[in-house]
Amino acid sequence: MESSWLEMRWVRPFYLAFVFCLALGLLQAIKLYLRRQRLLRDLRAFPGLAAQRFGGLDKLYQSENFEKLEELVGKHPCAFPIWVGPFQAFLCIYDPDYAKTFLSRTDPKSSYLYRFLVPHLGEGLLTLNGPKWFQHRRLITPVFHFNILKSYFKVIVHSMNIMLDKWERICSTQDTVVEVSEHVRLMSLDTLMKCTFSRETNCQINRTHDCYITAMSEASKIIFNRMPNFLLHHDIIFKFSPGGRRLPELSKTLHQYTDQIIQERKKSFKAEKKQGNTQKKYQDFLDIVLSAQDENGDSFSDTDLRSEVNTFMVAGQDTVAGSISWLLYHLAQNPEHQEKCREEINSIVEDGSSITWDQLGKMSYTTMCIKESLRLMPTILSISRELSKPITFPDGRSLPAGVTVVLSIWGLHHNPAVWENPKVFDPLRFSQENHNQRHSHSFLPFSAGPRNCIGQQFAMMEIKVAIAMILPRFRLTLDPTRPLSFERQILLKPKNGLHLYLKKLP
Repeated sequence: MESSWLEMRWVRPFYLAFVFCLALGLLQAIKLYLRRQRLLRDLRAFPGLAAQRFGGLDKLYQSENFEKLEELVGKHPCAFPIWVGPFQAFLCIYDPDYAKTFLSRTDPKSSYLYRFLVPHLGEGLLTLNGPKWFQHRRLITPVFHFNILKSYFKVIVHSMNIMLDKWERICSTQDTVVEVSEHVRLMSLDTLMKCTFSRETNCQINRTHDCYITAMSEASKIIFNRMPNFLLHHDIIFKFSPGGRRLPELSKTLHQYTDQIIQERKKSFKAEKKQGNTQKKYQDFLDIVLSAQDENGDSFSDTDLRSEVNTFMVAGQDTVAGSISWLLYHLAQNPEHQEKCREEINSIVEDGSSITWDQLGKMSYTTMCIKESLRLMPTILSISRELSKPITFPDGRSLPAGVTVVLSIWGLHHNPAVWENPKVFDPLRFSQENHNQRHSHSFLPFSAGPRNCIGQQFAMMEIKVAIAMILPRFRLTLDPTRPLSFERQILLKPKNGLHLYLKKLP
């Protein structure tokens, strides 16, 4: 009798391998099913986007200008769950009381979201957790001391003058449409290079640092586009995707750039220390952090230093540049508020001279406009944490440990239950009278709690200096032929740039 093919010796290993793979696949399917059931159980108190086959995050991303998110925020006043594929979900919150409860804790950053940033930035303040984060925060805090910030003031003024001189040459004879966000980004990069490395790059003129800017921008797009696609969350699948093949090259460019500058500065730092040279006009970021590294030895490595430099460059450049650009857009969109800011600045700054450090605190109405712009267009769209222990929100609803919670800054700032007519640009929301009536966690452009933004004072200083120097020299108006649309990367950016008419003032 002829034997079955399964009994043939050469077939048996393949058969056993097939059965083994089938068993593994079945176990994985059971694991995913149980995970889905657990998430459905954990999130049952929060109605919202259905846990359908391809989830809900992709629907929010398809809504180019946040219409879907605004609809959900209006329908669900406090929170709703969002699914990324059929087996991953998180809770999106945007209520001030929820935010206060959430940010008062010390839950770690969500590994699900922030792990995508590590190859790009390294393990710095933005991605670290636990004792190492606390150590880095303590070592870097002196960078933002009042006296250090004051020493950066003239650096910002110098970079601003370079940009404004370019604008005057462009607009020498008539009103001219200028794509302002690119100019502002280069100005911010110029400022950061000086404040971080004491390095004169001349990048606003000769564009020698385009490789760094391009690499940073492209890497941000790849990382952000990976987040809503649950298939790309698997590292092996992502590695063979177009973005996954491109990202290592971009990260290498960024790391080589920062490593080169760090090594150059370390040499000069050691030489200055040996010679006892204390003649520098100001201490830059690297001076302070290298001093901290020198004092702490092996506990703060060169890799740590590079990670913090990358983090500082991203957080200090793109966020501030974006905030200044959005402010210019809002003032162009609301000429009456633009004129009030201009009048206030001209009344503070006498005889057409430039703003001084002591005068920044007198810009009360302009500061209200800055805050209203940050409310309408927060550059950081959300903050996420993975719950290390159960949480109970003020309305009694709760979540167990292990669930990822995302605080939507955009949703909070546009929540009609928190802000009346949230789409309207109204700086008086931030008057002293309204400030006393406003919830402490209704406005969070720099987050709050133990992990609030360490550089918020630097950011506000740069924004104030920028607007105090621009408005006395230029009138801003919108270009009606180029309507605004958003590009949601890691930061909120204009999709096709910000084009404004600039008119030189006498």
